[in-house]
Amino acid sequence: MGNLTSDDGQLWRRSLEGAGEAFAVLFDRHRDRVFRHAYRLSGNRHDAEDIMSTAFLELWRCRRKVRLVDGSVLPWLLVTTTNVARNSGRAAFRYRRLLNSLPRTEDVPAAFGEVSHHDEAVDRSVATALGTLNALDLQLVSLVVFEEYTIAAAASILEMSPAAAKSRMHRARQRMKTAINGAAGPEPAAALEGELP
Repeated sequence: MGNLTSDDGQLWRRSLEGAGEAFAVLFDRHRDRVFRHAYRLSGNRHDAEDIMSTAFLELWRCRRKVRLVDGSVLPWLLVTTTNVARNSGRAAFRYRRLLNSLPRTEDVPAAFGEVSHHDEAVDRSVATALGTLNALDLQLVSLVVFEEYTIAAAASILEMSPAAAKSRMHRARQRMKTAINGAAGPEPAAALEGELP
């Protein structure tokens, strides 16, 4: 399927020249990380799969505009995944609002059941807290907290100064802590500081 040891830059150039196997190697190389990122943002495995697929579709659709960062396509994919997740969340909210506005009878089950597992509840509380952030702050938090980029590297990816990124990161963490603590108590907020539960 091609040289698996090639860097993203070489694979991307070959993809742009029409080498489908090079794009497949990029997909195989980054799909797990993009999926985990999508899952953290959506809190749902099925939604995360759809978000990941859409992010890779966008990578191909926008291939002439994609900007590699430090020779890697991953930062572009992560930012795109964040945007797709945000759009998906908005669409799901509109869909739930529509369903809730429809008349129900007693024998019709609710469209969305209660969360039954503790892990899913934590995932949903984190996803809800992430939903309180604007698009730029969500991208920044995603890169720094979940993908473990330094603030300076994330600032470069998002084309902002490191000082602005540090300030935005501080405010975003405060908003998320408030949202999580309001929904689930203080325990999950520790993950925002990089601590393992």
